[in-house]
Amino acid sequence: MFKMPVGLYEKALPDELTWEERLIAAGQAGYDFVEISIDESDERLARLDWSPAERAAMQRTIANTGIKIMTMCLSAHRKFPLGSHIPELRQRGEEILRKAIDFAADVGLRVVQVMAYDVFYETSDQETRANFLEGLQRGSQYAGQAGVMLGLENLDTPFVDGLGQALAIINEIDSPWLKLYPDIGNLAAAGHCVPYELSLGRGKVLGVHVKDALPQIIRGVPYGKGIVPFEESFRALADIGFWGLLGIEMWGQMHTDEDPIEAAAAARRLVDRLVSETWPTGQPSCQQVEGL
Repeated sequence: MFKMPVGLYEKALPDELTWEERLIAAGQAGYDFVEISIDESDERLARLDWSPAERAAMQRTIANTGIKIMTMCLSAHRKFPLGSHIPELRQRGEEILRKAIDFAADVGLRVVQVMAYDVFYETSDQETRANFLEGLQRGSQYAGQAGVMLGLENLDTPFVDGLGQALAIINEIDSPWLKLYPDIGNLAAAGHCVPYELSLGRGKVLGVHVKDALPQIIRGVPYGKGIVPFEESFRALADIGFWGLLGIEMWGQMHTDEDPIEAAAAARRLVDRLVSETWPTGQPSCQQVEGL
C-alpha cells in the first residue's frame, strides 16, 4: 500500500522545543516528517555549520523518534541572493546552497527547497536573472554529486510567482536534480488559477506546500479562511499523476491563541480528507505492470 507522506513546517511548533521534542510533537499531531527551516537568522544559518557529531546526534534523534526530516525550506537566500548585484552576496548565497546540500546528504533529507528569488532586497533586472541562473546551475551540479534533489518554489515576487516562470528556469538549467516544489498558497495569493498552474507541472513536481492565503498575503491565513481552492488543487495534482511529499506550512507564532499541536493536527486531518477523497485507493494512478 502506498502512502502520501505529509510533513509539518518546523515553525508551526514553538521555537523553544528541542529537536527530539519537536519531532515527537509532530508525530503526535499525525505527521510523517518535519521540514527544517534555514532562514536569514544567525541561529538557523548556524545549523549549516554543525559538526559531524552534531549531525550524527540529529540522525539518532530521528531514529529514536521515528519521525524523519525530509525537506529543508532554504529561505536564507532572501538575505544572500544568488542573483545579487553584489559579488560577495552571491558568493555567500552559493556557499549557503552548497552547505545546505551537504547538510541534507549528511542528515538524510531528500529535498532542499530553493526559493525562486533572484533578489529580494534589491531591484530585479536581467543581470540578477542571469546571476541567479548561473548560481542555480552550479548548485544543481553540486546537488547531483551529493545525490540530493533541489525543489524550486514559486514565491511572492514577480520574478517567479507562477509555475510557468519556474519551469522556464528548470528547462534552461536542464538538470535531473532540479524540479518543482509548488506552493499553492503563493499561487493563489499572486492571483493565479491554482489548478491550471499545477497542470503545467506534470512529471516535474517533487512535493507541494499546502497552506491557505489571501490576495498578496502568504502567511498566517487559517485553513478555510482564504482563497485557495483545495479540492480543485488536489484533483489537479491527481490529474498530473502526482504522488510525492506534501508539506503543511504554518506559523505557530502568528496564532498564539491556539494550541500548536492541535492546530497542526487539524491541518493534518484536512489534508488526510483531501488525499482520501482525491486518491481513494490510497495508490498513485500508475500501477506497476505485473512481472516487472
